[in-house]
Amino acid sequence: MTDRKAELAENLARVEERIATACAAAGRPREEVTLIVVTKTYPASDVRILHGLGVRNVAENRDQDAAPKAAACADLDLTWHFVGQLQTNKVRSVVGYADVVQSVDRLKLVSSLSAAAERAGRELGCLIQVALDAEAGGRGDRGGVSPDGVEELAAAVDAAPGLRLGGLMTVAPLVGAYAGRQRAAFDRLMDLSTALRATRPAANMVSAGMSADLEDAIAAGATHVRVGTAVLGVRPKLG
Repeated sequence: MTDRKAELAENLARVEERIATACAAAGRPREEVTLIVVTKTYPASDVRILHGLGVRNVAENRDQDAAPKAAACADLDLTWHFVGQLQTNKVRSVVGYADVVQSVDRLKLVSSLSAAAERAGRELGCLIQVALDAEAGGRGDRGGVSPDGVEELAAAVDAAPGLRLGGLMTVAPLVGAYAGRQRAAFDRLMDLSTALRATRPAANMVSAGMSADLEDAIAAGATHVRVGTAVLGVRPKLG
C-alpha cells in the first residue's frame, strides 16, 4: 500500500467512524447518510485511490479543475456533484460530467442547466442551495437563495426539461442569525425540506455538514455530508 493510499484509508476510516457514531447518537441507521468526498484542489490520482477504498460520491467546486479530473476518471463508477457557485458560461461544461448540481440558486441558472442537459441528452439532479444568512429575496455571501425563494426555484426546476429536483443544500453561514450556530442552521434547513417534501416527496435529499460540523448535520437529519479536509488533508493555498 502506498503512503498516500494508507493516509487516505486511515482518514476515511476516521470519518466513517464519526458518521456511524453520529447516526447512532441520532437513532438513525448508518445507511441513511451518504458521504460525499470533496476532492477540490486534489489530483485525479487521489480520486482513483478513494474509489479503490469504496468512495462512490465525489464533489468539486471549480469547473476548470473538475472537468479534466472527471475526464481522467471517466472509467470509474462515480457520482460527481458540483457544489460551487456556478456561472452560466460554465454550465455546458459542468453538465458534461456532473450528475448533481447542488448550488442551484437563481432562475437564470435553472434555464441554462435545462438547455444544456437537453442538448446533452442527460437528466441532471438539482439541489436548491439555501442561504440562511440572506435577507428575504436576496442571496447569501457564499451563494444560495433566501428561504422565501425556495418554492419559486423548486417550481422552475419542476418545469424544466432535463432537470430533476433532488432536494436542498446549505453551507453553515458565517454571518447573520445562524453564525456559529450550525445545529440551529441545519434544523432550519430540515424544516424547509419538510415543507418541500410535503408537495414533492421525491425531493428528499438534504446536503449539509462538512468536516467540522458533520455531526450537527446528521443530528438534524441530513442525508448527505460533504467532507474534504478530514479525508484528504489540509488543502494547499490557491494562488
